[in-house]
Amino acid sequence: METTRLSSKGQVIIPKSVRSAHGWEAGLDFQIIDTGDGILLRPKAPFEPTALADVAGLFKTKVPARSDAEIKAAVDGAIKKTWRGRG
Repeated sequence: METTRLSSKGQVIIPKSVRSAHGWEAGLDFQIIDTGDGILLRPKAPFEPTALADVAGLFKTKVPARSDAEIKAAVDGAIKKTWRGRG
């Protein structure tokens, strides 16, 4: 078990072996959670959690949906144009 010490400025050094094991690098933000008999440091998520209802329909398109046959024809045409019979 590793130990560390609280500095006069309130800083705590997380041992390198722990940082490496979790992939933590300088500049990472943490949430501090009081557990009653200590604290828990949890890396802060890069984005706030969202619900599907908050983002559903966000990327509506004005392009009509294509059928599988239309998609296949477009891909085949692009392949022929790119490779011009070389493969």
